[in-house]
Amino acid sequence: MGQQQTLASFVAFHTSLPLHKIISSLMLLALLSLPAWGSALVRVNQVGYPATASKRAYLMASASEAGASFSVKNSSGTIVYTANIGAALGSWSSSYPDVYALDFDSVSTAGTYTIAVSGPLAATSPSFKIDSAANVYSGALTNTLLFYENERDGPNFIPSALRTAAGHLNDQSASVYLTPSMNSNGRFSGSLTPTGAVIDASGGWWDAGDYMKFVQTHSYTVAEMLIGVRDFPNQMGAGSTTSNFAAEAKFGLDWLQKMWADSSKTLYYQVAIGNGNAKAISDHDIWRLPQADDNYQGCPSLYRYICHRPVFINTAGGAGASISPNLAGRLSATFAVCYELYRVSNPAYANQCLLSAEHIFDLANTNPSGNLLTAAPFSFYPETEWRDDLEFGATELYFALSDATPPGGLPHSDPNYYLTQAATWANAYITGPNDAADTLNLYDVTGLAHFELYRALGKAGNPSGLATTQAALLADLKKQLDKAVTQSGTDPFGFGFTWAAFDTTSHGEGLVVMAHEYDNLTNSTAYANYGDRWLGNILGSNAWGQSLLVGNGSSFPDCMQHQVANLAGSLNGAPPVLAGAAVEGPNKTKSSGLVSGMITCPANGVDTFAQFSGSNGAFYQDNVQSWSTNEPAIDLTASSFLAFSWTMAGAPAGIP
Repeated sequence: MGQQQTLASFVAFHTSLPLHKIISSLMLLALLSLPAWGSALVRVNQVGYPATASKRAYLMASASEAGASFSVKNSSGTIVYTANIGAALGSWSSSYPDVYALDFDSVSTAGTYTIAVSGPLAATSPSFKIDSAANVYSGALTNTLLFYENERDGPNFIPSALRTAAGHLNDQSASVYLTPSMNSNGRFSGSLTPTGAVIDASGGWWDAGDYMKFVQTHSYTVAEMLIGVRDFPNQMGAGSTTSNFAAEAKFGLDWLQKMWADSSKTLYYQVAIGNGNAKAISDHDIWRLPQADDNYQGCPSLYRYICHRPVFINTAGGAGASISPNLAGRLSATFAVCYELYRVSNPAYANQCLLSAEHIFDLANTNPSGNLLTAAPFSFYPETEWRDDLEFGATELYFALSDATPPGGLPHSDPNYYLTQAATWANAYITGPNDAADTLNLYDVTGLAHFELYRALGKAGNPSGLATTQAALLADLKKQLDKAVTQSGTDPFGFGFTWAAFDTTSHGEGLVVMAHEYDNLTNSTAYANYGDRWLGNILGSNAWGQSLLVGNGSSFPDCMQHQVANLAGSLNGAPPVLAGAAVEGPNKTKSSGLVSGMITCPANGVDTFAQFSGSNGAFYQDNVQSWSTNEPAIDLTASSFLAFSWTMAGAPAGIP
């Protein structure tokens, strides 16, 4: 009765309009009110399904679909598979109380398909393809490389439809400052205190939709990228003509080398400030293209930290000061893999990487108190675990030293020294307070470190007397994955991480990587189906029907909180878009706020995804103001290239 009254009043209000406008208005009302009238939607992996993998889509309905069936149709409309719909997996929300699995594993012929549901509420899916894993995901992997290329800062930018000029050339001569006292939002009083040092801090990637740069996120991203180039040469290295990440990994390495002065053993951890004060405008206070900053508004005092961006020195002190263990571990891992990759082709560069890695590892503060050093303010990246990073760093140093006779002048030349360290820190993690509390992402790298150390122990012949074993590492990987499987059972879409928390996209990517790693080490398919579904979840098999990686699939973010994408991109899904960018994804923290110069997106302000919010508080907004769901970042995107490479290759090229 209520719906009829709404419809009648809506029509009466518009009786003065032409007939075609009345019809258009009624159609709009119907679209906005679909759940109340009865609706069903099919959610698929919009990028596609590898022919030999498991294949699952989801039907979400506003009422029971008992007795319904579904058919898979090829591009000619021919039905190639039909099955009855089983019992509901659970409820997503009051609007969509019934969610069903649509499995069609047996469909394996390469082609383009759709799914049609016949029953109480009919539905048709977006089209998707089935093909070899390489053909399905090669385009997505290429897009990921394009994202990092478009994120480049400094003089060595790559011209594209989104990038027409270099940004932040003044970083080539940047003043160094002490970290000021800040509140939790990053606000500080007065002016920054200079140390008197000036360094070249140019290059690197912007962290996210802003133009700040952090060792915290770079070290994580570059480490994963280098490992991808090393372990998947045909997907991410010289064997690929479309997604060779070698140059991009070197670009990231070069910036990290600038942020570590090995001769004085001094770490610089951040470029730019996110929040200022009444007398100092910061990066987050304005909205512009990067090339505007070097002479922004003529560089008056108010904009001094925009034109001449500050570099912050290690808060523990200058030359030879201890280094926060999270940064020490990840940086040493990154520089160690650098040595592995460049030992033959660029020995001078490789040797410097290795020397830096050992110096940094030796300076790790292994008894930290208070907040770890991540960013200023700490609230930008509130990391708490660090033992995983030291395990990671020591493991990669073992691989580096075991490859060949190392150069002279190193603090440690015996690879077994680092194998012992790696085992010690792995055990410290496993027996520590955060064991299996997370899965592979910026804040916990055991999902990669355990896999690497397992292989290192095997390479060393599984020596006795170490603090951990292959069995213990494998058990801890399984513990993390089993928690994700348990979580999957609570979600009708089967996602291994809650949709109601930050970093949903990156957790999905990381879980895919971990599922492949475990199955590779055990020569099994224990988590293969879960990995397939988790990858599908972030590529469209979710309540919102949205791929969370830009440019991949038929529906992806148009309105990211990203300055270049907003000011130079299309905002409607047509090129140019910031292809490959992974956004935060759904969570339960809402954000809003316009910055002067920001192009409103969507233009009409309508939240088309609101009707798909979950009962658990999870929501997603494709809105430039919604940084909590729609801002991309280099760390959020990092595990995607490993997820795609694992899926395409099936296994790494070999043990380092």
